[in-house]
Amino acid sequence: MWLNYIILNSVNRHENLLLCSFLSPVSKQHIPLSSINHKFEPIAQKKDRLIVYNKSDLAHPDTEAAITKAFKEHKGQDVVFTNANDDVNVKGIIKYLAKKAKVSGTASEKELTTMVMVVGMPNVGKSSLINSLRRIGVKKGKAAPTGAIPGITRTVAGTIKVLESPKVYLIDTPGVMIPHIPDPVSAIKVALTGAISDHLSDEEVIADYLLFQLNQAQDYSYVKLYNVKEPTDDIKVFLPQVAKYIGALKKGGEYNLPAAAQFLVKQYRLGKLGRFTLDDIRPEALEEFLTKEVEETASRRQQKKADKIEERKIKRQIQQRKWEEREKAKL
Repeated sequence: MWLNYIILNSVNRHENLLLCSFLSPVSKQHIPLSSINHKFEPIAQKKDRLIVYNKSDLAHPDTEAAITKAFKEHKGQDVVFTNANDDVNVKGIIKYLAKKAKVSGTASEKELTTMVMVVGMPNVGKSSLINSLRRIGVKKGKAAPTGAIPGITRTVAGTIKVLESPKVYLIDTPGVMIPHIPDPVSAIKVALTGAISDHLSDEEVIADYLLFQLNQAQDYSYVKLYNVKEPTDDIKVFLPQVAKYIGALKKGGEYNLPAAAQFLVKQYRLGKLGRFTLDDIRPEALEEFLTKEVEETASRRQQKKADKIEERKIKRQIQQRKWEEREKAKL
């Protein structure tokens, strides 16, 4: 599960990460690239991972095949696409975890215990997925709180059993925002999907980007949906018409544009504006993105290795000076 990532204050203490033999990052399928946390790689590079793209019902239908092919070719990475709200592909995840647990175990199947850390950005449907896995795996009900508010999981919870034989437990974590968003467009994409609290973003800017994406996809269904005169790329023209449609008025009869923008964004998140993927998933774009990511990961590893060598060198120099000072003191 390609969740955008780990609760850093816990992972840095290694309290839960060291217990896990498997990591399950969860991401949103309609931002398959913008949701990737590049700083996650050094932390989890020695762990097996299954990247889970949730909310597949909101993404363009071509996204699954494009991402699966690209990630397999460039990273040798398994990915799965789900919609935890209706248990799509959840049984497949259970089977995958069971298979991995058996392969990694050395004892009998009944004695095997596999810990899986589930990580991800806020509001990716992580808790819904955990509950779905639990419901199908051990036939039990809700274990993790769910909601549309980013970061509803506030603390690292206890273990949650999702499979009896072999035993597989999940460790839930709070949704953690990507520590570094490389450009403003990526930030807008993340905000549009609800991974940032709405009060931290400008709804009208987000709505403007949403209108751009609709036009880019040549999806003009909004014209009929909101009784708009004609397709437009001008948010200043579009929002007043939406405000009129929903009856969003301020005192004095002025259109409430922020309310209209909030309405549009909510409609998108509910899937009322169709299925489209915000990231560029053309083969050449995916190849460029993943090639760059692999190169940057290799570069970070080399830098980390160089830093360790330099650190050992400095320690030896300090030890040498201390030895020399002790020898001088003897004279």
